[in-house]
Formats: sequence, C-alpha cells, structure tokens
Amino acid sequence: MQVLPDPAMFSSAKVRAKNLRDDELNPVSMPFPIAGSFHRRCHLYKMEMECYYSPDNSPTKQQMGFFFWLLLIFFFSSPNALTVRAFTGTYGVNYGRIADNIPPPSSVVTLLRAAKIKNVRIYDADHSVLTAFKGSGIEIVVGIGNEFLKDMSVGEDRAMNWIKENVEPFLPGSLIRGIAIGNEILGNTDMELWEVLLPAAKNVYNALKRLGLTDNIQVQTAHSEAVFGSSYPPSAGAFREDVLQYMKPLLQFFSQIKSPFYINAYPFLAYKSDPNNIDLKYALFESNSGIYDAKTKLHYDNMFDAMVDAAYAALEKAGFGKMEVIVSETGWASKGDPDEAGATVKNARIYNYNLRKRLMKKKGTPYRPKIPVKAYIFALFNENLKPGPTSERNFGLFKADGSISYSIGFTGLVTSSASSSLVSLKDSLASCSLALTTCAAVLLLKFA
Repeated sequence: MQVLPDPAMFSSAKVRAKNLRDDELNPVSMPFPIAGSFHRRCHLYKMEMECYYSPDNSPTKQQMGFFFWLLLIFFFSSPNALTVRAFTGTYGVNYGRIADNIPPPSSVVTLLRAAKIKNVRIYDADHSVLTAFKGSGIEIVVGIGNEFLKDMSVGEDRAMNWIKENVEPFLPGSLIRGIAIGNEILGNTDMELWEVLLPAAKNVYNALKRLGLTDNIQVQTAHSEAVFGSSYPPSAGAFREDVLQYMKPLLQFFSQIKSPFYINAYPFLAYKSDPNNIDLKYALFESNSGIYDAKTKLHYDNMFDAMVDAAYAALEKAGFGKMEVIVSETGWASKGDPDEAGATVKNARIYNYNLRKRLMKKKGTPYRPKIPVKAYIFALFNENLKPGPTSERNFGLFKADGSISYSIGFTGLVTSSASSSLVSLKDSLASCSLALTTCAAVLLLKFA
C-alpha cells in the first residue's frame, strides 16, 4: 500500500485584486397585494412589499386548510428550508480577474450561461461584474479581501457601509448569495488576521441581519489545507493545535448561522510537491488501487474525496460533525515551471473532466455518502497578471480570448458570424416555444 504525504502540507495562497467602480443601482420597492384581512410589511433584499388582505376576497376555510398542508409538506420535506443556500446544484466556478486580457463581464455572463454554470465566486465586489450579472440567474458569492478584515472587525458600522456600497444596490437583480470573509486566513503567516477573522464575520452578519438580508445571503470563509495538522488517512483528519483555538469559535458561530465549512482542496498541489510517492491516477480520478482507511474500513479511489472526508473528520473531532463541507476551490494547472510536476494540458483536462463527471452524479463521499459533494472549480480563465510560479497563471478552463483551454464538454465564446446566427436562432426558437406554451395553457384554462 502506498504511503501518501499529508495534503495538509500544501496550501494555496492566492493573490486577489479589487477594482471597484462607483456606479450603483437603485433599490426597488413595489406593492404586493395578497388576499386576506391583515396588513404587514415584508422585506426581500431591498424590495419592500406591502402585503394586505381585502375583505372581499378572503380565502375560504378549505383554501386556508389546503395552504396550511402545503406549508407542512414543504417544511417537513425540506429540513433546511429556513437555511440560506448559497449553492445551486453541485458545480460552480471561481471567476478570478487578475488579468488585462480577459473578456468583459457581459461576455462572461454569456459564457457561463452557455456552459449552464449557475454558481460563481468572485474575490471582491466589483461593480461592473455585479451590474453585468443582473438578471442572469447566476448566483454569486462576493468577497471581502484580506486587506479589509482589520477595518471590518472594528465595528458593525464598517461592515454596514461596505454592504450598502457593494451589495445592497445590486439587489435583487444580481443574485448575491454569499459574502466570503477573506480567503485562506487561518493557517497563513499573518497571525493578526487570525484574530480579526471572527469579529469581521460577526460584524458582516449583524449588518446583514439589520438589513433583513440574512435569509438570502450567507456569511462564509474559505480555508486552505494548511489548517490541518493531519489528513492521511482521511479518518485522521484534524486541525492544527495552534489553529484550533481560533477555528473552534469560528465554527461555533458558523454553526449558529448554518454556514458550511469551505475548503480549498488541490490534489494538484499535493502531487506536484511529491510526485514520486503519489499515484498520478489517484490524483486524477483514474483507475487505480486507491487507499484503504483501516479505522473507517472505507476505500478511496481518488484524492479529492479523501481530502473532503479528512475535513469531515477534523470537524467531527472539533465537535461539529453535522456541518457540511463545500469545496471552494479545486483545479489543475495546464502549464507550469520545470519543477512543477504534473502541470500539463493533458492532466488538467483529465482532472477537470473527471471532476465534472463526478460532481454531476450528485453523490457523496465514502464517509458522508448522503451529502452530495459541491465544488467551485479554479478557475474560469487563465490570469496573466498573477504572481508566483507559472502554474498560477494557467488554471483556467478558458483562455483569455474566451476559447476553451481544453475540451471537457464546454464551448467557448462564439466568434464566427455563422455560429452567432445559430445561437441567436436557438434563443429565438426557445423564446417562441415558451410563448406558445404559455398561450396554450391560457387557452386550456379559459375553455376548460
């Protein structure tokens, strides 16, 4: 049996950029009449709705009874009905923008919709991006950069000002579903940030609560593998002792607000650091002998699942065994320096193709088989201005011009006029089909 090194040793400190504009959208308000006999105010994002009953259209007892049973069915069939969900389905992507040659946000929306990608993480709250995503149906997690955490931890008013400037003006048109508080804070070298992470998260949450937004926007933070003291075999997953004193209060808070544990898990980083002792096929989801965890008696045929289950084991040891794990970053570089083993187009295609196929099955891990694994792929584009080794600039599923880096089932941005006409024709046919279906339904109701 192979002895694999701890993936906990391999962390990814990624550099982010912020480029905010001053343009804002106006909040929306509208009346919302419903039948009945009482009057109240409802809040949905910035949408303030007048809800009132009128005596002349009061519901019957039978209607009220039917409505009551519908509510019961909804809540009992959805145990997390009151929990904000920041992720639809199982597949998402990180939209990094440390580049000067990538497509504009409006073209990115076209690209994402063509790929049917519904979940996106950005590392700031860029106004041009949030404006472009308005009405797209794509759910976004925005980020507060590490450089802002100290200021954000000082008081709730700082968080309130940030939200009013960078989040609230874009609601409800842009589907902002989460705010990430920094990135890979615990386990990095800046101990001051360890201390301000929790106060910053609490201030952001409390500001959202005052604005009535906590039912729709989740507060979260992503961790690197550096938070673990051990992670092999998966059942041995445990947080570092020096991290644990900061991690436990953070987990307690996130448990209270029902936020998952987000982990940046990179089999690529583990493999490139020790290619002689790690089976490449195990890292790439290819057929291999895998590993056996004697404690749990579970078999693992890929490193990705093992990393996720190591996080579940660490959470369990810390007293938070019911917390969900979501992978906030994972990917494989298509190019690297001579000393970056495995960074090839072939390996990147295999990893991302197999990962996508695995996520689409909506299956859990060996240790948590009933919880479908969810992951954001890093990254959407190659980013030519990122510092660090060559691999850092070559994680993209797409090249800077919007064409695919390699084929895993996506199509790039349409460039030819023929293809553009075809896409327009498909969109038109889809719209006509929807209109005809709606008209048919109306006619059936009318003459029924």
